[in-house]
Amino acid sequence: MAAQFGLFIISLIANTFSAFSGGGAGLLQFPALIFLGLPFAIALATHKVASVALGVGAAFRHYKERNLHLQLSVLMVVSGVPGVLLGAWGILAVPEQAAQIALGLLTIGLGIYSVCKPKLGTENLFQQLTLKRAMAAGCGLFIIGILNGSLTSGTGLFVTLWLVSYLKLDYQRAVAHTLVWVGVIWNGTGAGLLGVLGQVHWSWLPALLAGSLLGGYFGAHLSIKKGSQVIKRAFETVTILVGLALLVKAF
Repeated sequence: MAAQFGLFIISLIANTFSAFSGGGAGLLQFPALIFLGLPFAIALATHKVASVALGVGAAFRHYKERNLHLQLSVLMVVSGVPGVLLGAWGILAVPEQAAQIALGLLTIGLGIYSVCKPKLGTENLFQQLTLKRAMAAGCGLFIIGILNGSLTSGTGLFVTLWLVSYLKLDYQRAVAHTLVWVGVIWNGTGAGLLGVLGQVHWSWLPALLAGSLLGGYFGAHLSIKKGSQVIKRAFETVTILVGLALLVKAF
């Protein structure tokens, strides 16, 4: 019972911050599963399954605000899911240390880039997608999908910044799309494949799912109330922390 309660608290905190800033739940949740004794592959599959509830909880809150764009939502699903499947299928072929170092440096770079662009994501300048822009955006989402399927921390942050920097959404709407479509569809796809290829620690899932569901809702509520400027600062903080955590873990 003590372990279950600890898992719930860790999951609640991690997913609240993730839903507020647009990603990074794996910063606390995934290492905690390993620390409590799960092997890497089982911890990864279990974390992916639990993270689906993050998107579900956030979706309930963002749906009320009508923050989701239909055309962009379809593009995220169609472009990202094949990448997720490819990444999850090829995870065993990737050298773990090298991947974590590269991902850590890149994630820190995301935060620094956002800091250096004071106006980035503070206004919603999204326009209807032309075929050319949709194809370019889809390619970026496919590549991030590969990372999402194969790695554990920070890939939701990549999607958030891609939507802000290339498609010109504000942080609030970008986070909404990331949480719903990456959280539910991308992570659900990766969890399903990893569950088939590996193993899920089912007895720990009730606490993790409860924390993810509530954290997703609370974090989404905070992001709606605080606005894009505060979310931008949270995004920058979380990206740098996630990147540093990945580097420490790799070494």
